[in-house]
Amino acid sequence: MSDPEERLFGGNVADAVFRVGATVRKPGTSATSSVEAFLEHLFVAGFKGAPRTLGRDEKGRHVLEYVPGATQEPFSYTSEELRRVGQLIREFHTAAQSFVPPAGAQWKVVIKPDSEEMICHHDLAPWNLVRGGERWVFIDWDGSGPGSVLWDVAYAAQSFVPLIHGGVPAVDALRLRGFVDGYGLDRSHREKLPQLMVARTRAMFELGERAAITGEQPWARLHAEGHGSRHWREAADYVEQHLETWKDALLVDFNV
Repeated sequence: MSDPEERLFGGNVADAVFRVGATVRKPGTSATSSVEAFLEHLFVAGFKGAPRTLGRDEKGRHVLEYVPGATQEPFSYTSEELRRVGQLIREFHTAAQSFVPPAGAQWKVVIKPDSEEMICHHDLAPWNLVRGGERWVFIDWDGSGPGSVLWDVAYAAQSFVPLIHGGVPAVDALRLRGFVDGYGLDRSHREKLPQLMVARTRAMFELGERAAITGEQPWARLHAEGHGSRHWREAADYVEQHLETWKDALLVDFNV
C-alpha cells in the first residue's frame, strides 16, 4: 500500500503542500528545475542544512526529503543557538559559492537584492528552520535565486535576533553580535551590515504595499489579512533608529 497524503499547513507561499511518508510534495513552478539543481549541488557539496531533492512525482510535484522536527520562535533562541544559526548559514554560503546555474535557469525572487553574486535562499528565518535533534535544516527553497551574502545575512540577522519594535537595543546588540560572530563576517561586511539590515527590512514592508496595489499573490492576500505590513515598517524603523548601537556591537574588540 502507498503512503497516505497528509496536508501540511503553516507556509504562506506554496499551496497544497503534502507529506507522503518520508517525503514532501510541493507544486512545481517555473523555477522548480533550477531549485532542484541548486539543492542537488548543496547535497553533493556535503551541506546537510537543506532537504534533499528527490525529483518529481506522477502529478508533477516537486518531491523533497521530509525533515522531522519543528520550527522555533525567534525569542526562544539562546545566544549559543544564534551562533549556531550564523555558522549554519556560513556553511550554506560556502557550499553555494561553487554552484553554476543551469543554462536558462529561472528563479522566483520576489525582492530585488542589492547585488547578484551567488544563489541565495532569500528567506533564512526562524519559520523556515526545522530543528530535529542534532540536525537543523532550512526549508522552503522555492524563492531562492541570485543575491548576495550580505543580503541573505541581513534578513536572517533581523529575523533571528529578532530586531523588532519593542526590543531592548543593548540586549539585541549582544544577540546580533553572537549571530554575526557565528557566521564569521569580516570587518568590511560588519561595517555594511547595519545599513543593509534597514534596507532589507524596509523591502519587506514595501513588498506588501506594492502587492496591495498590483494584486500579486500571496502577498496581496497577506497584506489584506494584516500579516506583516505594520510589523515590517516598525521593525525597519527600529533597526534604523539604533544603527550606531549595532555598529558598535559588531566592531568592538574585533580586529580580524
